Amino acid sequence: MDSDSNKRFFTKAVTYRLLIIVSDAIVVFFITHRYDITIWVVALTNIASTLLYFSHERLWSRIGWGRTTPTR
Repeated sequence: MDSDSNKRFFTKAVTYRLLIIVSDAIVVFFITHRYDITIWVVALTNIASTLLYFSHERLWSRIGWGRTTPTR
């Protein structure tokens, strides 16, 4: 089975995040036609989504449901 290196995994995560930022900006600008609002909305939604993701991951790290113990 192939596995991604940490560098590849990190690059994929960053490029995906950039894709989301650009798509959010296009949608917000299409609706508002204002650069200032677009920048604020994109910045705030990305900060909020990052904090929510972090909180979600921390919560799930405390839940044992569905985990398996590796066999040796």
